[in-house]
Amino acid sequence: MRLTPAEHDRLQLYLATLLARERRARGVRLNVPEATALIAHAACEAARDGARLADAVAAARRVLTADDVLPGVPQILTEIQVEAVFDDGTKLIVITNPIPDPDPAATVQAIPGAVLPGEPAAVTLPDLIQVEVTNTGPVAITVTSHFHFFEANRALAFDRSAAYGRRLALAVGEVAVFPPQSARTVSLTPIGGDRIVIGFAGLVDGPLDAPGQLQAALQRAHVAGYLDTGSTTAQEGTP
Repeated sequence: MRLTPAEHDRLQLYLATLLARERRARGVRLNVPEATALIAHAACEAARDGARLADAVAAARRVLTADDVLPGVPQILTEIQVEAVFDDGTKLIVITNPIPDPDPAATVQAIPGAVLPGEPAAVTLPDLIQVEVTNTGPVAITVTSHFHFFEANRALAFDRSAAYGRRLALAVGEVAVFPPQSARTVSLTPIGGDRIVIGFAGLVDGPLDAPGQLQAALQRAHVAGYLDTGSTTAQEGTP
């Protein structure tokens, strides 16, 4: 039987989940890899059962509590990322704070050598724009925070050119849901870092700012049937 690399990864995740289940059934408190396997597997199975992205994340967060794992695991395991197969395709699930901690401050202080965080700094996203998006399809469409919005589902009608090189102005792991046959306005912020986009819908697959890249991506989107409303954006303000 020939398996793709992704299928090999899913098989290894399942084997790790079986081991974690056996140890949990014996009353053994789980370590980081074991807890990661159980939570990631729960998210993948929820997706295969037809759950939406937000529901899969919620199902994963219900798997374990702080009493099920070794001391310090909830503080170490702050985020889990796993690719899952949904009814409408493969998506990356980001599960933040996957193990609820009833008293995180007290637990962290009790761990020798723990780093005690201060107050989080305010995060300001630059160059925000607002785009009106209409879902012309018959089902709700979910877009994750760091998806290249230009390449979002072809049934979403919005100004693709304005969305080029941008993502939703949301925290990592958050999502925007677009109900069927309705419109909503979202804020978009530029993609940071090296601004190289690989994957997604395959409309760019390279440096966002390369000469002619925008025009080529728009042409690919047009040929593939992506809806585009033209210029409908408005500046929200530059901090």
